[in-house]
Amino acid sequence: MKRLEFLKLNILAGLGFNLFNFQAYDSSLPLFLTGKKKPELCSKSLLDKRAYEEFENMYNAALKDGIKIQIVSGYRNFNDQLRIWNRKYDRYKKQKLSEKDIFNIISSYSAIPGTSRHHWGTEIDIIDANAKRPTKGYLIHHNYQNGGVYSKLYNWMTEYAHNFGFYLVYTDNPSRNGFKFEPWHFSYEPLARRYLRQFSRLELTDNIKDDKIGGNDYLDKNCLLSYFHTHLLGINPLLLP
Repeated sequence: MKRLEFLKLNILAGLGFNLFNFQAYDSSLPLFLTGKKKPELCSKSLLDKRAYEEFENMYNAALKDGIKIQIVSGYRNFNDQLRIWNRKYDRYKKQKLSEKDIFNIISSYSAIPGTSRHHWGTEIDIIDANAKRPTKGYLIHHNYQNGGVYSKLYNWMTEYAHNFGFYLVYTDNPSRNGFKFEPWHFSYEPLARRYLRQFSRLELTDNIKDDKIGGNDYLDKNCLLSYFHTHLLGINPLLLP
């Protein structure tokens, strides 16, 4: 058994996590965790108020080094994520791809509605507002590495973001499964770890499956369990419960 798989199984065991019998321990949580109930957000941003306090400290520290951190995506509710997912699903469906292929392509970067970490108000996709704007899109790998326009931002975040509780979620570790490397996506660990632990106790087929989601019939119990392991647990180990 690979070390990462062993780690995941032990995390689940430590949580009392039964793969075939998810139980939500608090009936008020599922709506929030799945993006159907809005968290208490700071009026200045799409971040939880507690996360924003540390983001502001991080913002000011980066500003002293000539970097102006701009959040281009923060909180997203279920319907926001649904629009992203279904837009991609409809595009690939028109290309007559199989449901499996469509799911694999979309889930390379986009979460199933109801499972996005952006539902929690703890996640930020960022750019450097002081850098020259790229001509073709913002959230693209080459912008953040090897001298790209946001490489200074990425290098700064790599060195200092943890001092403020923020960590890269989807690292470039080749042994990591799930979503592809996202050098722009950081998470506020003090809250996000707790929410992932709570999310792990949900019955996925009851709380995630929704007729409005493109390809909903493909998202059976086996698919969702596999997705949980590969995508929701396939993150920076420092963010695991």
